[in-house]
Amino acid sequence: MRARTIILSAAAALALIALGCGAAFYSGLGRAGNGSCSAAATTAARMAPLAKGEVAAVEVRARPQPAPELAFNGPDGQPLTLAALKGKTLLVNLWATWCAPCLKEMPALDTLEKEMGGADFAVVAINIDTRNLDKPKAWLAENKVTALPFYGDPQAATFQALRKAHKVEGMPVSIIVDKTGCELGIIQGPADWASADSKALMKAAIGR
Repeated sequence: MRARTIILSAAAALALIALGCGAAFYSGLGRAGNGSCSAAATTAARMAPLAKGEVAAVEVRARPQPAPELAFNGPDGQPLTLAALKGKTLLVNLWATWCAPCLKEMPALDTLEKEMGGADFAVVAINIDTRNLDKPKAWLAENKVTALPFYGDPQAATFQALRKAHKVEGMPVSIIVDKTGCELGIIQGPADWASADSKALMKAAIGR
């Protein structure tokens, strides 16, 4: 009888250990499932009241998650990823010369980069033209868009990645990403990025 009790006690102990390990495992999954973006929720909460006026269409994420994995070419023509740009808050914009609303907002994006770009913030405007690849740079030069470094994605894979992640259907589309790579918000459609509303929202995202 005593031996049976000992065996049962040992089994109960093992069950408790397993239960405890399981709880720790699932707790860890919960933290990992948030993609280590829990701190970004504070930033998003600060931004939410400022998504108004010219940037009212920005959908601020109540529960930020890691930004989609985007790959494109940097200003030097070499392969680059969005993850490689961690360390700055980013306004990532996809544009194309065949997209009239995209072209309309490019000067405003250029102004935003001129006025706010620096060690803690950058506009990353990624061109997704898949043909006539000299045309985007020529358009920027003709329209005196000079502050924006040229990022290109001639396969338009970045749009497909955003479409898969967010069911994005049209252009332009922009996402706001914090310095750790967490997505703070998204907007489908153009905005006046040079407006006071935009600058206030970006300052909240940066933490200035």
